[in-house]
Amino acid sequence: MRPGLCSVTFRQLTPEQLVPLAAEAGLQVIEWGGDVHVPAGDVERAAQVAELTSDAGLLTCSYGAYFRADPDEALTPALDSAAALGADRVRIWAGRVDSADASSQQYAQTVARLRDAAAEAVECGITLALEYHRGTLADTPQATLRLLADVGSPALTTYWQPSVGAPDAVALAEYDAVAAHTSAVHVFSWWPAAERLRLRERAELWRALFTAASAQALPPRDALLEFVPDDDPALLASEAATLRALLAGEAGEPAP
Repeated sequence: MRPGLCSVTFRQLTPEQLVPLAAEAGLQVIEWGGDVHVPAGDVERAAQVAELTSDAGLLTCSYGAYFRADPDEALTPALDSAAALGADRVRIWAGRVDSADASSQQYAQTVARLRDAAAEAVECGITLALEYHRGTLADTPQATLRLLADVGSPALTTYWQPSVGAPDAVALAEYDAVAAHTSAVHVFSWWPAAERLRLRERAELWRALFTAASAQALPPRDALLEFVPDDDPALLASEAATLRALLAGEAGEPAP
């Protein structure tokens, strides 16, 4: 798994500021977000950011879009930006409600839109991946697996991240359920709910997760840092060092 960064971790920075920080931290890839850093459809800016990224020796692993699979919502601008970035994967969102609260009509509409979106992405040589998140139809392992099966496209995978408030054993069981369909992992330590901790403060969770992933025939491609305490760029170097250590099977507890 490649150590990387979601650019949305530091929305307050420009790409020109963020790229050298990521490179100096020893990361390999960046997922560029579509809300601030690379707006969907602005292919000129996407090309500029792609050049910044490659010149620093980094790769763009994916494009974080805010496509929600609404019936009439266009995916094309996000695909255009991803292509200009050189990204072969676009992260998307499955609707706007929890799976338990979705009506049968809402569910069917989202499935149909995701099916069409996946077909469009394939024509561009790009895959799609679901944000594994509450407030969407991909908010539990069971819901995510059902959605992937109903869409029925090999071009659609999922991301994974620990559910808010889930103890280590529960989080690991959730990952195990969707592991075969997971193309990337969002890496952060929140506990006991949405309180942001340093990554090393849940090192046992991440060490176990990466051990399990390494045993897979096809592990997730990327481990992407997302969220640090106080959105502080000064923490990136040490958080990246922790991530690299955990991926290598080491203690993951460098000096503060």
